[in-house]
Formats: sequence, C-alpha cells, structure tokens
Amino acid sequence: MCREKMNNKDFGINTRLVHQGYDPFDNYGFINPPVFRGSTVLFPDAETMENKNQVYIYGIHGTPTTDVLCRMMSSLEGSAKTLLLPSGLSGITVALCSLLKAGDHLLMVDTVYSPTRRFSEKMLINFGIEVEYYRAEIGKEIERLFRPNTKVIFLESPGSNTFEIQDIPGIVSSARKIGAITMMDNTWATPLYFRPLEHGVDISIHAATKYLSGHSDILFGMISVNDKYASFLDEMYGCFGMTVSSDDAYLVLRGLRTMGLRLKHQQETALALARWLETCPEIERVLYPALESNPGYSVWKRDFTGASGVFSIVFKRKSKTTTYKFLNNLQLFRLGYSWGGVLSLALYVDLSDRLFPPVSYSGSVVRFQIGIEDFDDLKSDISCALEAIK
Repeated sequence: MCREKMNNKDFGINTRLVHQGYDPFDNYGFINPPVFRGSTVLFPDAETMENKNQVYIYGIHGTPTTDVLCRMMSSLEGSAKTLLLPSGLSGITVALCSLLKAGDHLLMVDTVYSPTRRFSEKMLINFGIEVEYYRAEIGKEIERLFRPNTKVIFLESPGSNTFEIQDIPGIVSSARKIGAITMMDNTWATPLYFRPLEHGVDISIHAATKYLSGHSDILFGMISVNDKYASFLDEMYGCFGMTVSSDDAYLVLRGLRTMGLRLKHQQETALALARWLETCPEIERVLYPALESNPGYSVWKRDFTGASGVFSIVFKRKSKTTTYKFLNNLQLFRLGYSWGGVLSLALYVDLSDRLFPPVSYSGSVVRFQIGIEDFDDLKSDISCALEAIK
C-alpha cells in the first residue's frame, strides 16, 4: 500500500520532485539512479537481435538513466511521451520539422524566442512552409488568420522578453475547429506553474537548460507530447539522430529535485523587485505577468499557478548609451544570455525583429533573470546602477 502511494499525484510538488520517476530499491537502495554510458547494447542471441525484443537496443534510443528523466517529466507534464534533445532549440526544430511539410501554413506568435524565429525564417521558409506571425494578444481572433493549409500554431506564453500573456485555452479551442496542431514553448513557467497539455495543447517544449537543470552548466531540451501524436513524434525523433548523454540527463534530474524550492524563492524575490521597480522614477513600466498592473494579469491569474523569476523593465528614456551605463554599473547582476540558474543576470533587449512592436514603449528595455541571492542585496545593486544614470 505504501509503495502504491508513492506514485500518488496528490502529493505536494516538492515531494513528487524528490520521489517520483525512480525507486532507489531498484538499484540496491542508492538514492540517485546510476549513470549508464554507452552506445552498443548486446543481444543474447540472433533471434532477439532480429526482433529487437529487449528494452534497450542502442544507446541513441535511450538508457535506464534517460528513461528515469523521461518518466519524471511525463509525470510532471501529464504527457504520454517525453523526448530528450541536446537543447531547447533542437526540441523546437524537431517538433516543427516532424509535423510540417512543404505547402503547410504555420502560425507563430510574434513574441517568440528569437532563435525559433530565425529557424523559421532561415529554414522552414526554404522548405516551402508558409510562416505567418500573429499578435500575442490575439486570442480566439486567430481564426481570422486560418487558411485551408494551416497545420501548426506555435505558442509561447509569456512572450519572450516582453512577457505578453496568450489566451491559450481560447487559441486551442479555435485550433481544434480546423484540426490544427498546437505546440508551446513552456520554458518560462515550467510544468510547476503551467501545464500546457491540461489546457489542450498537443506538444509542450522546454529548454531544460534553464530552470529544470537550474545551474547554468548544461544544454538540454525536452518535448512532451499527448497521446494523439506520441507515436508519430517518437518515430520522427528517431530519424533525426539526436541524442543526449546520460551524464547530462543525470544533471537535469539532480536539478529537478530542487526546482520547486528554487522557483519559490526566485518568484518571491522577482515579485518584490518588480513591485519596487514600479515605484522608481527612472522606470516607465515593469513587464511581469504577476503584477496586477500588467495587461495580461487576469489571464495569467486564470491559467497559471505561479510566475518564474524572469521579467523586464522599460526605462523612461530611449538611450542605448544610458542603458549600457546602467548595465555596466551592476555588480551582483552579471551580463549574460539564458536564465534559470542560481546567478542573477541582466541584458539589453533588442526588439527590432518584431512585426508587431510593443505599444508605447518610450524607453529602452532591460531583462532581468533573478537568481537565488537575497532580495535586499539585489535591490541595492539595482539602486546603485540607477543612481549612476541619474
């Protein structure tokens, strides 16, 4: 009875992150799963080799270590299948290439992660796929953009760098009317704060490089897919020859165990900083879905169960020189790409590739990634940098 209860989804999230996906007594009681490294897997006889009638047949198809991570992620996402890839972008590109063909129409949110946009414009268009961008706030009005060949709708909520919230249930409802596939980059919220498949999305994609691993030391991606497309996507995934190492999978597993605790602290610090920054005279607005002043707050509150620690500020003045001076005067916040780790980061945001620019931003935009440092120290760091540009 106790063993059966260990898989109970009614447990709190931190309990689930610690206990699900792996039973230590499957490996002599060791708390963490062993790391299986290897390419070649042996067969006991020719008949087994011909029929591939054993669990593991070749390293590229997975190991006991990677399977622990897949089970853990499928449990968190409520998915039928989870696939592991070398980066978040590779997860996006494999999902798109598996489901689109020449002549198909792809609707992609305009606030999408810029490497996804670059892939669509440099690769998909050359494959004969029609790519059209839509406003993040479009909701059910997306139906106006539907064509007879609309195949995939790509979502990302909140939007990259400017954090617009999409009406995911509304768009999914519209997509189902024409049988279009919906896929979503859910890296910002993680499955702790938003579960796309529970809202009807077909495919959820994560850059596990960020919060899931949580320590800025690996590149990793994941695709979690529903029953309808699990077998097909698994077959296509095998055609790409992409694989991950068991060592990296182990590091993601280790990061997952503490993700709930890290995110809780990062969310609390981010919200406190965002509220304080709204009061600073140098700042025009703060772009963070969890703020009551945010235009997408009501939809975020309806669909999400929390907010991660990444948000942006808009200065009152549009001056790259002044913005760079602000960034160069930060000390605890370091300048670097990516996010989700324990160290706070900042960067200048370039929105020049948007077809639908954010409304009425009078000044420059800076994005913060809030790490696990203390609130007072981060506040003081930002205060000193703001003082330097007065």
